Amino acid sequence: MPRPYLLAETNWKAVKATNFEVAVLPWAATEAHNYHLPYATDIIEGEAIAAEAGRIAWEADEKVIILPCIPFGVNTGQTDITLDMNLMPSTQLAILRDLITVLNRQGIKKLVVFNSHGGNSFRTMLRELGVEFPDMLLVETNWFKTFDRYDYVEEGGDHACELETSLVLHLRPDLVLPLDQAGDGAERQPRIKAFKEGWVWRERPWSTITESTGTGDPRKSTAEKGKRFFKDVTEKFGQLFIDLARTDKEDFYE
Repeated sequence: MPRPYLLAETNWKAVKATNFEVAVLPWAATEAHNYHLPYATDIIEGEAIAAEAGRIAWEADEKVIILPCIPFGVNTGQTDITLDMNLMPSTQLAILRDLITVLNRQGIKKLVVFNSHGGNSFRTMLRELGVEFPDMLLVETNWFKTFDRYDYVEEGGDHACELETSLVLHLRPDLVLPLDQAGDGAERQPRIKAFKEGWVWRERPWSTITESTGTGDPRKSTAEKGKRFFKDVTEKFGQLFIDLARTDKEDFYE
């Protein structure tokens, strides 16, 4: 049966009869993830987490609609990695403006930009669009920042790492190569201390910092670790969607 909280699956008959309170836009990327994970890793994760959180909210009788995932993100640090597809931030802003125009016109006044890629950053865009669309409640969130990864895995990293590999092993094990084929995820560090401390930033040129395009050793990954993380993160986002649906955007603060 079509899931009524997924726009890609539902139909005009169901949509016409529903007053949606919150729209959720998963936004991912298409890029290499070490040697062992698929290019669609961020898409698989973002779609699955948003969909399950949407189910939780729907079953709590909150009318949340999950929009189709945008599969391309900012990959300006990976221009030399074949088929890492890039959208410029200015292009993302234009896409967001068009989609918010639709929601605003049709009376769906709450939008969650559900980020599933570390290279995407929507906060400054939403500041600008918030001025253009003052009636909209615009929210950005990043599922990969919700928990301390060390509550679930042993190794660090932030790309094709133990946590991300475990999650894809749970969601799509058929797309994961044997872990003995993965690179070790070693990442070269900057020479300047301030960059290591995190209070100074430059974009990482991925082919310079890592051999495999991955950061973080994935070889201790298991589907069981991914299953536990998926349960916790979807429950957390399900509650967020419920809370957003039930909160008057004009009475947002205590």
